[in-house]
Amino acid sequence: NMAAVQVMARSGALGADRIPFWGISIPNEVKLMAKLFKRGDLSEFKKVLKFVVKYLEEGSMDEEDFVSIATNSFPEEAVRVMFAGALTLVRKALRQSSLKTENFKEDLTSLKLPPEAVSDLHKIVYGKRKVVLERSLMSQAPHLPKLANLRWRVDVTISNTSLNRVLEPFIFVELTLSNGTIKTFELPVPKFHELRYNVASILKEMEDIEKKNILKV
Repeated sequence: NMAAVQVMARSGALGADRIPFWGISIPNEVKLMAKLFKRGDLSEFKKVLKFVVKYLEEGSMDEEDFVSIATNSFPEEAVRVMFAGALTLVRKALRQSSLKTENFKEDLTSLKLPPEAVSDLHKIVYGKRKVVLERSLMSQAPHLPKLANLRWRVDVTISNTSLNRVLEPFIFVELTLSNGTIKTFELPVPKFHELRYNVASILKEMEDIEKKNILKV
């Protein structure tokens, strides 16, 4: 089963199953790409990898140059399948900064990729362009606005129509996001303490999850 890789302990005994870097199930485009290597010619794969790197670095590529790789024995459809599979593998590997090189090679070998193809993919993920590719990947990924600035103050309601909150303090909060949007809200002191407690609890849960071995590669 290629979805789970058996890991050998240092002592030589069989260790626990380790989830491959692409996840529990093999992406369909990777399965289709692996079948193409049965043809035995790796020259097209090397050409495709150049476009994978270009696409990751620049976010686009020249379509005419790309399809020019196709030949009678290696049609355009096969070129696109190989590109999609290689791009998926490189992306998923780059997103895991703690992925060990030996685990990377072991996972690719489990797909029955030729040793030369494994070596070529390894040169991309762990080569000189690794940092550049990681930064480009992060900049291209969709993301929500981040918190750029936070301002708050304590106000006191002197009176209102119902007189239920006379001299009751409340917290006024102003959030400025990275896209320039400003959000404001106010809440009574008890609710502020509840918010503070919930945020602290979530941060603690995130810290506990990060410590779990299942998330470490």
